[in-house]
Amino acid sequence: MPSPFPGMDPYLEGSLWPDVHARLAVAISNTLGPLVRPNFVVRSEVSTVRDTDPASEIGIMYPDVKVRRAERLPSPTAVALLEPAAAPVVLPRAAPVTVRIVSVQVREVISGDLVAVIEVISPANKHRPGLDEYAAKRLRLMDATVHLLEIDLIRRGIRLEKGIPATDYVITLVRAGADVIEAWPIKLGERLPLLPVPLRDPHPAVAFDLQALLDTIYEAAAYELSIDFDGDPPPPALGPEQKVWMRERVVAWIGLPTR
Repeated sequence: MPSPFPGMDPYLEGSLWPDVHARLAVAISNTLGPLVRPNFVVRSEVSTVRDTDPASEIGIMYPDVKVRRAERLPSPTAVALLEPAAAPVVLPRAAPVTVRIVSVQVREVISGDLVAVIEVISPANKHRPGLDEYAAKRLRLMDATVHLLEIDLIRRGIRLEKGIPATDYVITLVRAGADVIEAWPIKLGERLPLLPVPLRDPHPAVAFDLQALLDTIYEAAAYELSIDFDGDPPPPALGPEQKVWMRERVVAWIGLPTR
């Protein structure tokens, strides 16, 4: 069943995102492969990010972090002089979480040189320390004169590019050796674009339809069966107009009662 939304489905930004991320990277790879042959090949690269701040994804990507309040301390006059005070709050230590991230690479057949990289941004790339690791990787790719296409379909977190107008989603392209960044700001409800993937001269760029790929994996994975459309999507909270628009879409799609 297709998504009720014409663009990105914000409900996918939560616990379903790891599956969406992996499927989308594979779909992009499978689509580009036939388009770049015989001079180039498409490969997947799996990397890991050690997220030492999983609490920033509470209730979204990682298990909930629970806080337990201890019993109230006795008054100071009732405490023995050598008896240490009990901590008023006890909480489990946030253990680091290893996040797998799949990116798509285009390589030249003869030399094996890396020509282009397509990154589907993960939430772990958008807060520290993963943000710093990704920023360093990004600079390495740019210095190596590799085309870099970044697909950010996550509304929360920090974005590295500061000059882009406020928007829900954004896609950026830095062509090898270029001193400008091409950007596609995308609002909730807008169709995802047809995206270029530059190659090396004399070979022209190829393109893939991001919206068509997302729609295909949505239906194949039956994501609608795992979504509570009667609840709110993951943070950040939507604006009043966005909430009304989303509710109208859901009501028209599956007939949920208005609220």
